[in-house]
Formats: sequence, structure tokens, C-alpha cells
Amino acid sequence: MNEIAAQQPLRIINGIAPTRICDNGGWTDTWFARTGKIFNIGVYPYVEVQVEVFHRDDKRQQVVIFAENYGQRFPVTQRTAGWGEHPLLEAAVERMKVPSNLALNVTIFSEAPSGASTGTSAAVGVALVGALDRLTRGHLTAHEVAYTAQAIETQMLKLQCGIQDQLCSAYGGINYIEMFDYPHASVSQIQVPNAIWWELERRMVLIYFGKSHTSSAVHEKVIRELEGLGPDCNKLQDLRETAERSRDAVYAGDFAGLGKAMIENTEAQERLHPDLVSADARRVIEIAKAHGALGWKVNGAGGDGGSLTILSGSLSHVKRAMIREIEAENPLFRNIPIYLSRTGLRTWEGIPGESK
Repeated sequence: MNEIAAQQPLRIINGIAPTRICDNGGWTDTWFARTGKIFNIGVYPYVEVQVEVFHRDDKRQQVVIFAENYGQRFPVTQRTAGWGEHPLLEAAVERMKVPSNLALNVTIFSEAPSGASTGTSAAVGVALVGALDRLTRGHLTAHEVAYTAQAIETQMLKLQCGIQDQLCSAYGGINYIEMFDYPHASVSQIQVPNAIWWELERRMVLIYFGKSHTSSAVHEKVIRELEGLGPDCNKLQDLRETAERSRDAVYAGDFAGLGKAMIENTEAQERLHPDLVSADARRVIEIAKAHGALGWKVNGAGGDGGSLTILSGSLSHVKRAMIREIEAENPLFRNIPIYLSRTGLRTWEGIPGESK
């Protein structure tokens, strides 16, 4: 147990942020695309951040992080060289400039598996920035939180990172994002009647392939090619158009139209590089087709590992039979229950007197 765990905190700050599925138009939210159109959906499972705030003295570590999914607890120390084992967490703490008179215990947890290509790392960044933002006066807007989290990845960690994951996590709901000049974008939340919302939620299935997705040489090759072709190339334009079609289909309650846009997006991803649609994804798509699914989208940039969003047909028992067959196909394949998140980032104060 660390040195401040037994003390009563002054404050308990909570932050939760949704993850993201069905990012039609992904790859166009990047620096090399310059302009983009993206459709995506914020979902549960959330990322959860809890910050216990204490008075600090010279004997205490200022920030101790408990990465609960990894079972790791570690202090964030002043950086003199490179980043440690969890650079995103360390960089977020550095960026947010914790007041010197405070000491923090920060716990981070998510039911979403790491590397599922559902924007989990972006949700971690958004939830952590949002929670730490409550330590000082004046709060960032949802848009500002998203851009701060994205800047941590691109500016501090020098990672290839678009903008759509952080924006979806900050806003939640069903989004149509127009990036008019990287990284500047507007977010239009798609408002539909409850019956359409509930039906979309019932039909959506998230299949995790059981292997973490990581950026690879394939992604670097695609980026080099797209950079050379320029922002107006047909490959990027094909992706942008799927976002518009997805938006229009949801407004119309046209699930067949949304499914078609998902399929077109996955095919457009495959045209970027065939390895962006993995053998696991192809096999799950075959099973989904056999059960009358209307659409499927390889989540995120694609590649080995990660996950697939499926839009099932009208009958729930057929959807459940599809899930059973997918999970029987490979012991690593797993259905992750999801619920559409009407809200994005939420932060609030807990009750310190109940802490144990």
C-alpha cells in the first residue's frame, strides 16, 4: 500500500468517457488528409478514472497511478529522459500541471480490452485530462479536453493520431465530424427518435479478435502512400463519402443504408492495403453474412488484432445465433456487450467521507 492510501482524501474526483465504434471515414481525420468527414458512435464500456486528492508534504510522491487493468501501481516522477512503461498516463499528468501543494492517487480502469481498436487509449486520455482539469479553477470544454488529449499523443508522444477518437469520447452519442483544416473540426451530434436509437443499439455487435491491435509497418506504409497522393486522392475521398452516407442513413432510420456504408468503408480500408482487413476479420464477416447481417466495419485503422462492428438484421435470435457461432469459431473471439452512450465525458465530485 502506498504512503497516502490510508489517509482520508480531501476530495474524490471521478471521470468517465466512452469508447468508440463504427468509425466510418476514419483515416480522413489525420494530418495528411488535411480535411475529413467521419461518422462514429460513442459506446459503453467506458474508461473510468478516479482521483483521490490529498495535502502534500515533502515526503510524499506527488502522483501515484494505479493502472488497475495491468495490476500496476507506480509513481509519476519528474522526467529526465524518456517516458516510462505507461507514457500516455505520464504525459497527461505532466501536461495538466498538478498543483504543487497536492498529492494524488489516480486509479484508471476499463472493461474494454486494451488494443481493441475502439479508441480506448483516447478515452483514457479524455477521462484523465477531464478529471485532472477539476483540480484547478475554470474547466475545459468538451472540445478543449479532446484537443488536449490528442495533443498529448501527437505533440508530447510523437504518435500518429487522428482527432476523431478523442472527439467521440468527449462528446459521446452518434457523431458526424467535419475536419475543415487539421486538426480543427466541428462536431454535429445526430439526434434521432428513441425508437431509432434503441433499434440501432439492439442491432450493433462488437466482436473482439482476442489480440491487441498495435500500429505496424503496414500503417506506416499506408501513411507514406497517402501522404504522397495528397488530400484529394480517391482513396481518401471514398472514405469521406461513407461518413456522409452513414449520417444520412441514421437520420432516415435506414439500417440497410447504414450497413451498406459500413461495408463500403471496410472495402475502402482494404484498398488502402489488403492487410488492413485481417484474416480473422474476414472469417467473422463470412459468419455475419451467413446470418443476414446488414453491415460490418473493421474498427479503427484496421490491421492485425482489434475488433469488428457488425450491424445485425431485424431478428434478435438470429443475432444471438451469429454471436454463438463466431465465439465457437475461435476461442479468442469474444462478443463485447455494448450500449450507446448518450453522453460523453462526465466528471464529478465523490464523497470523501465514505472512502476506505
